[in-house]
Amino acid sequence: MTAGRQVIYVSGTRADFGLMQSALRQIAAVPGLEIGVVVTGMHLDSAYGATATEVVAAGLPVVGQVPVEQGRPSGALMAKNIGTMIIGLVETFERLSPDIVLVLGDRGEMLAGAIAATHLSIPLVHIHGGERSGTIDEPVRHAISKLSHFHFVATQESRDRLVRMGEDASRIEIVGAPGLDGLCELARADKEALYAARRLNPRRPLVLVLFHPVLDEASAAGDQMRVVLEAALDSGAQVLALRPNSDAGSAAMGAELDRRAGASGDLTVVTHMPRGEFVSFLKYADVLLGNSSSGIIEAASFGTPVVNVGSRQNLRQRNRNVRDVDVEDEAIRAALRMALAGGRFPAENVYGDGHAGERIAARLASLDLAPSKLVKINAY
Repeated sequence: MTAGRQVIYVSGTRADFGLMQSALRQIAAVPGLEIGVVVTGMHLDSAYGATATEVVAAGLPVVGQVPVEQGRPSGALMAKNIGTMIIGLVETFERLSPDIVLVLGDRGEMLAGAIAATHLSIPLVHIHGGERSGTIDEPVRHAISKLSHFHFVATQESRDRLVRMGEDASRIEIVGAPGLDGLCELARADKEALYAARRLNPRRPLVLVLFHPVLDEASAAGDQMRVVLEAALDSGAQVLALRPNSDAGSAAMGAELDRRAGASGDLTVVTHMPRGEFVSFLKYADVLLGNSSSGIIEAASFGTPVVNVGSRQNLRQRNRNVRDVDVEDEAIRAALRMALAGGRFPAENVYGDGHAGERIAARLASLDLAPSKLVKINAY
């Protein structure tokens, strides 16, 4: 990397990169900042679209790759791959000598990046800390926060929680959710053309399904997907489903998607969508059904109704467009009926105003990176 304050962003999935793409471009545009992306995890797996190419296509430099073991997803494989990523990221950070490592959210790739950076005495900035979810994601998110030297949070509630967790209030900035940046401009696809490209009917209701496994419930993941898909297909709408992430339980979910797609012409299954296509479907869909953070955060900017299923997003701040239900057949069906009948919500979003990237870039350029800032102690 060239001279300047060098920032490395660790990216493991299509999802986290999609959320951060606009912010990363904002960082690249600031004089004195140099951005590089280290890709790992699902980005390097052809089964999930080999999406590292999207980083390059976005005009952002891939400065390192950390492959992980591929195989049937399980909790054991997830844990082993965190170890693999720590080793690979340590070697990558030693080679690149970045001034800042930037991580987002709560996935294992980000935890590995946090452990590697802090043990190499590299200032670590965490985005989207202080949020709750009630599954394995929550303790991972909080572990990353406790390792981080600076926090860029989405909401006042998240800031307050980090303060109660003992983080120094002077190191916490409310920037909003970077996934909202440029969202409405990105969702510019013409509805007729968008639907036609996926062989969907723009005059019929559409349920967009994005349902991921929960580690603690991995053994039930296939049955859970079956319940979700049956409710969606029986609603009378056409269904567009994205394959789940690579966490434990995803293989059973994928098998259920394939089985249902073969039996119903109303189900279209997609491995990966470019972010512009995805957010355009999020804009036009009549309902988002599943347990994705897109339903909690981004969907509200379009007023899209969301039926949030199960525990994966438990306790996160909600917008008005979200209905929560258990993974229970009749509860999902009833919520879908209400969502389809009720129509869209006002486009209001507690997670920010779409200018997070500007704030993130400005703060990265001005952070005090003195060695004293690397000393982490509880504030109480």
